[in-house]
Amino acid sequence: MEILVYGIGGVGGYFGGRLANAGLNVSMIARGEHLKQIQDHGLEVESIKGDFRVKPKMATSDVAEVPTPDLIILGIKSWQIPSVAAELKTIIGENTVILPLQNGADNYEKLVEILPKKNVLAGLCFIVSYVEKPGKIKHASYEPKIVFGEADNSKSDRVMQIHDILDEAGIENNIPDSIQLEIWKKFLFICTVSGIGGLTRVPIDKIRDSEYLYKMMRDSAKEINEIGKAKGIPLTEKHLEMVFEIINSQPEGTTASTQRDIMNGKPSELENFNGFIVREGEKLGLKTPVNRFIYECLKPMETEARNSSQ
Repeated sequence: MEILVYGIGGVGGYFGGRLANAGLNVSMIARGEHLKQIQDHGLEVESIKGDFRVKPKMATSDVAEVPTPDLIILGIKSWQIPSVAAELKTIIGENTVILPLQNGADNYEKLVEILPKKNVLAGLCFIVSYVEKPGKIKHASYEPKIVFGEADNSKSDRVMQIHDILDEAGIENNIPDSIQLEIWKKFLFICTVSGIGGLTRVPIDKIRDSEYLYKMMRDSAKEINEIGKAKGIPLTEKHLEMVFEIINSQPEGTTASTQRDIMNGKPSELENFNGFIVREGEKLGLKTPVNRFIYECLKPMETEARNSSQ
């Protein structure tokens, strides 16, 4: 099987590295000095599950150079999906399968606006990892896991084949009864902590310590939950409470990746998180005042970050 991992950041670098380390045919799309280091010295992964260095079959910035992939794993940010999907359109074959692992609630929908539905799965992942320096991925915590499935939740042959490949590479994975519910459960958590983290610019324990901010965070989560339910996702109060059990268990100093992007002046997933909730609320006739406040306060910084990155 020919596997292409597009985006060798914390997510794509870890999972792509594991697949390559298992002896699978893995090509990688990366950029800049990170790409050069991978080409010259291989990809180094420092992990709580064991360190390794691997040389992919190919590392390039040009998708036209890679063999027609059977499986494409997207390790990009959710806001990059439209441009990357348009790029991938030129190289996918009849049976190529695309697996998105981004945070966000509508990545599948964004992909199928550009690519044929038959080529696209839905998915997400759990991991805390990042590029420590060019050519090196640091997996700092959390048992890495990929959750994925068909949009109709059928246990298709191709889904089971990918399950076997991930097993072979030692990557924990799960095909749930409802991939949509799993995506929204993670989205409920990540959207709740990311925007308010970017706005306050402090770790999650500092937000928890403030009665006012903690209530604001809960109110934000309630809005997200209501939007999901209005879209037909079977979210319940139990899921809301589970999110806050996770939030309350996070160690001191914990920040979300989108929060860090905002604080570092980088383009972030704000539009795909709080911005998405605001827009969906408008479509559905539901008020989202807390998410709108967070979004509108952060939007000028987001606009500046995007303009400066062009």
